Amino acid sequence: MGKGITTASVGLLLKSRGFKIAPIKCDPYVNVDAGTMNPIEHGEIFVTDDGMETDQDLGHYERFLDENLTRVNYTTTGQIYQTVIQRERALGYQGHCVEVVPHVPEEIIRRFKEAGKKIKAEIVIVEVGGTVGEYQNILFLEANRIMKVRDKENVIHLHVGYLPIPPSLGEMKTKPIQTSTRMLNETGIQPDFIIARGERVVDEKRKEKIALFCNIEAENVISNPDVESSYEMPLILENQGLGEKLIKKLGLRPKSKDLSKWQKLVSTIKSVKKKVTIGIVGKYQRTGDYTLADTYISVVEAIKHASWHFKRKPQIVWLDAEKFNPGLLREIDGLIIPQGWGSRGVEGKIKAVQFAREKKIPYLGLCFGLQMAVIEFARNVCGLKGANSIEVNPKSSHPVIDIMPDQEEYLKQHQYGGTIRLGAWPCRIRKGTMAYNAYQKLKISERHRHRYEINNQYRERLEKAGLVISGTSPDGRLVEIIELPKKIHPFFLGTQFHPEYKSRPLSPHPIFLEFIKSSIQQKNSG
Repeated sequence: MGKGITTASVGLLLKSRGFKIAPIKCDPYVNVDAGTMNPIEHGEIFVTDDGMETDQDLGHYERFLDENLTRVNYTTTGQIYQTVIQRERALGYQGHCVEVVPHVPEEIIRRFKEAGKKIKAEIVIVEVGGTVGEYQNILFLEANRIMKVRDKENVIHLHVGYLPIPPSLGEMKTKPIQTSTRMLNETGIQPDFIIARGERVVDEKRKEKIALFCNIEAENVISNPDVESSYEMPLILENQGLGEKLIKKLGLRPKSKDLSKWQKLVSTIKSVKKKVTIGIVGKYQRTGDYTLADTYISVVEAIKHASWHFKRKPQIVWLDAEKFNPGLLREIDGLIIPQGWGSRGVEGKIKAVQFAREKKIPYLGLCFGLQMAVIEFARNVCGLKGANSIEVNPKSSHPVIDIMPDQEEYLKQHQYGGTIRLGAWPCRIRKGTMAYNAYQKLKISERHRHRYEINNQYRERLEKAGLVISGTSPDGRLVEIIELPKKIHPFFLGTQFHPEYKSRPLSPHPIFLEFIKSSIQQKNSG
């Protein structure tokens, strides 16, 4: 449906008018966080600075608003029930009978307000996950209903609905939105605005029809069509006056408006013609007959940001780690191996690293991608046959990637959720390296999501063979960045952290900028 992009776009429109915005995503799952969810089913897991594993929509919010969010900007049904039960155990309800309604909706409302209070926001934007009519999200809708009853002037509802165009008919149909709006009405909520998603722009005739049968004014039916880039959406909504309509509906005083940087960005996106081709070797993108970019969405967006900076149109080639074909690598300008878990597809990833290293193709390894690069280097340069990760082969003769000591205890106790190394951690960079050339800083902070690290027992052997450890934790115990010298390879670098989480369309991440710049040079030299 695109609720996340719609929410992020609305946030940008309001921020551009000078208002402080606090978005919050409500996931209806009983999971406490998104950390244990299968990325193929749920999409990418996004991580905040303070270590909350969230839905990928938090990434959209951060990229559009150009702000770092925290755990107060994400909640789940699991969190809500966990808090209510803990409060009941502590006599927080003073002996009263604790009921699903009103106590669960009241906790939801408390979290909405907390998200605003933390940053002294003037407007809180709530996105409710799922679709109208599901049993799962009904308590979040009930919380919204209660808020509207209590404070009519300060609460408005936007309903995102779908208008299909059946190929056999060739006409945009409004029945799905009519039906979903009626189902929303049954919960006690009447939308103030309808955001009409469809392949094409919604025409006036259909807007009038939606207005009549959904009980709103036609001018408050906002078209949300398919676009080549999601970054166009704020301007499409702005051109329909949504920003001003929201401000007026909320009874707020208009402030100055500035979307000039965003307009320049979209102009660049639409105008670039020259391509740069980046291969991504993954194992979570395939589901049946379909390839889903959402499982690596932050990586994809970071590639776009850096490519647009150099006035290039990014073209992504998806490579299946389990059915690896080296021939496909001859068509790319740069290679990325992103995050991953487990043993599936590991050998394909290692072969891809070897090809990139030997053929001098720019290579960027992200988290698991760093570990694959170290394993390949240990096997084929250091001569350590059987080198591997303890995660992949616990009996490896050369465990160059080992589990972090505290993580081993968690696994023994089957404590998986929220226990890995999460959130922003400091990193010390070695001067004179590619990493330093990218950051131009000796100290940085980046976000992590892992439980395995380079085995320190092999560091000296790896370095003697030519691997450069260009970034470590401040105490030097944990390896954060590895690379090969420029004289050996044009760009070969791996990070144990996730730089993609901090890339923004208006401020691309320095690591991705260096990678894309090298990939463009590779293309030109070819």
